[in-house]
Amino acid sequence: MKLHPATYVFTLTTLVLSLNGCGERPTTGELGSSPPPATTDSHAGHDHDEHAHPSHGPHDGELVELGDEEYHAEIVHDDAAGSVTVYVLNGEATEQVPIEATEVTINAKHDGSPEQFQLLASPDVNDPEGKCSRFISNDPDLDALLDDPESDPRLVLSIDGKSYRGEVAHDHDHAH
Repeated sequence: MKLHPATYVFTLTTLVLSLNGCGERPTTGELGSSPPPATTDSHAGHDHDEHAHPSHGPHDGELVELGDEEYHAEIVHDDAAGSVTVYVLNGEATEQVPIEATEVTINAKHDGSPEQFQLLASPDVNDPEGKCSRFISNDPDLDALLDDPESDPRLVLSIDGKSYRGEVAHDHDHAH
């Protein structure tokens, strides 16, 4: 039985596309190299079981995605102490990543008006000199705003000269 050449191309293209892993794209010139359709969900069409997506960070805090999962931040707030701690984490949200920053910012709405809160660098034991993976605020207003679903808090920081913004989700179940 003789197959039409188009059948070979279709079969080869299907094989190449099925062997390409999640998030990988063929380089220019390879079969199937046209970009996927635009989507607002960076995980559309992906099997989420292929990625480790923890629901909380290593300090049992709320996770904030930075970039297209290039990094994560973990927000830990202690209502009793009135403190908020931000840890900068790797893309898998498993390890702290020290960055060259003296502060990070959380922007939030306070009584309908925008307000900025700076969290100052507080280097962790394993952070190298001049870098920090942990940032702390002892402002009880910030801690209270993280409990307010109307505050729409956003984390803003810079890593290696690139600015990142991430939405801080409101979590009713955080530790008090």
